[in-house]
Amino acid sequence: MGPANGRSAVFLDRDGVLNDVVVQNGVPLSPRRADELHVVAGSAEAIQQLRRSGLPVFVASNQPDVARGRLAPEELARITAALQRTLPLDDVAICPHDDADGCTCRKPQPGLLVTVAERWGVDLSQSYMVGDSWKDVEAGRRAGCHTILLRRDYNASAQAD
Repeated sequence: MGPANGRSAVFLDRDGVLNDVVVQNGVPLSPRRADELHVVAGSAEAIQQLRRSGLPVFVASNQPDVARGRLAPEELARITAALQRTLPLDDVAICPHDDADGCTCRKPQPGLLVTVAERWGVDLSQSYMVGDSWKDVEAGRRAGCHTILLRRDYNASAQAD
């Protein structure tokens, strides 16, 4: 799960952390077009501060609308490119699968974090996963990270470190 002597890093969920979500019937929804991507004010500055302090910043995001046929892979690529143009991110890892696919990359599984940690030489036990859902927190825990939950109206039952 990443080298024990590697460096610390920050993993961020995308929707509800870096960009606004649309909440319908208590459910947060992801943007489905690049022009629907609205970055949370102050995100770029916060990421830049983390990077100046020597912490690489990564995105780890579930995007099941691809598997569900609601989001074309090409549009997801456009949304990701828009996010990377707007924010000073070191890497973006995305799981396009749904729960039924049984993959190891879909949060709450730790696969996205582990893959990025191995690629970048990150020590997960010295790193943080920041998210807005129980799946983000659980993925961070399973990867051995410290976890931070951003409180939202739609996640009152989730708990973090």
